[in-house]
Amino acid sequence: MTIAVFGATGMVGGRVAGEARARGHRVLALSRKPPLSDDPDMTPVAVDAGDPDAVREALTGSGADAVVLTVRTFPADREFLVGATRAVLDTAARLGVRVLVVGGAGALRSPGDRELLVAENPAYVPDEYRAVARAGVAQLHLCQAHPAADWVYLSPPAVLEPGTRTGRYRRGTDTLLIGADGRSWISAEDLAVAVLDELERPGPDRHVTVVRENPRSA
Repeated sequence: MTIAVFGATGMVGGRVAGEARARGHRVLALSRKPPLSDDPDMTPVAVDAGDPDAVREALTGSGADAVVLTVRTFPADREFLVGATRAVLDTAARLGVRVLVVGGAGALRSPGDRELLVAENPAYVPDEYRAVARAGVAQLHLCQAHPAADWVYLSPPAVLEPGTRTGRYRRGTDTLLIGADGRSWISAEDLAVAVLDELERPGPDRHVTVVRENPRSA
């Protein structure tokens, strides 16, 4: 496949691009300041994801078979996040290309209380991150309301951080997962594994999540 990765210089986007290349896919690495690469199958593309015209120009004629949107903002910039997501979904819908949105854990339901979103649950989201979490909820709502796009929204667990690639994770749908070690977390490397697994073998669910799998419990 040819996979277009928005946010290719970020923590998640860079690892998604690397995982895709490791599996033999071609990558369009899209970012405001795209990474330099001497890999002939890694094509850097300068683009502002918040500019609909720039997004359309970058994707039209690119030959992309799938798009991964990994753009996040901190402090929260809800307008930019929702606008960038809309721009990508609009263009992808016209091209007939599937979009995988790496969103936020805040859009998930709380374990044991499906009426309480993680974004509003202080057990998982400290006050300083609440606006970011709520922006992710708005992003999911935009996806759900889009009339034509083919999309899947991947929420990470409560903690997402750089780490090691184990290739092991447990998958769920719209409720936050807790690992066998009692933590809701995953490395960015293993999240990238989950992204590529979903692109290569699409599942039936529109909203999915993952958590690190303890090898001893697998």
